[in-house]
Amino acid sequence: MLIESFLDYLRLEKNCSEKTIVSYGTDLTKFEEFFKSVDEEIDFTTVDADVIRLWVVSLMDGGYTSTSVNRKLSSLRSFYRYLLRKKIVAVDPTFKVVGPKKKKPLPVFVKEEDMNRLLDEIPCGKGFTGCLDKMIIEMFYATGMRLSELIGLDDADIDFSASLIKVTGKRNKQRLIPFGDELRLSLLNYIKVRNETVPDREKAFFVKQDGKRLYPMKVYNLVKRNLSKVVTLKKRSPHVLRHSFATSMLNNQAELGAVKELLGHESLTTTEIYTHTTFEELKKVYEQAHPRA
Repeated sequence: MLIESFLDYLRLEKNCSEKTIVSYGTDLTKFEEFFKSVDEEIDFTTVDADVIRLWVVSLMDGGYTSTSVNRKLSSLRSFYRYLLRKKIVAVDPTFKVVGPKKKKPLPVFVKEEDMNRLLDEIPCGKGFTGCLDKMIIEMFYATGMRLSELIGLDDADIDFSASLIKVTGKRNKQRLIPFGDELRLSLLNYIKVRNETVPDREKAFFVKQDGKRLYPMKVYNLVKRNLSKVVTLKKRSPHVLRHSFATSMLNNQAELGAVKELLGHESLTTTEIYTHTTFEELKKVYEQAHPRA
């Protein structure tokens, strides 16, 4: 009876769509079935927060995602707000119930062996275009810089004497990224090919064949095309290479604080997501390799 009056309220006073009304009705009916299975004596007016929490746990155990559970909980909250207004209940039992947190998806990354194969064994193409492709892939993977940061690089930002690259990140915050001998050789080779092929150009470090600075979609397509040679990931973007850099660093015992600084993260919490990624990889290795896993 209470469910029907609430649905009428949604239909007549709130002017909700029939699809929304059906959804609310289903959620509330299922909840009623649940609490009746817990205790036949309970009704909507005597339900407490513990029963609702038990329902939330049962939904999660039943395979519902946190998003689905929170939506169902939202239906219940709306229902009890209605009952409060109608003075059918004196207390809202959903008030102290916290919904499950939505899990953040783990970063997608390319494994070290696949990156090594792409950079060392698979040709990116001939001439200036091939050289540019390889240099961009290597720069992303060796430094972890963002797409906007790579595009914004000028010749003056690369200090070969100190082996440092000056990057301008979010909110114009600058940071220095060191580089080693392997990247140095690649950078020098790229500069040589670029200067011979494109003598008239902008001050940008990475330029197109016409001498103008690269634009985001060109770099995105370039990365996607080349990553497609070694992986079948759905995401094959410059940001995947940034994730790959961070994951490789942590897999090779780099300190979390150092990786945070290299990536230009404001908070260590943002960087910590990569520790979950490396842990998941360790779990996979264990499960595949251990005889009793």
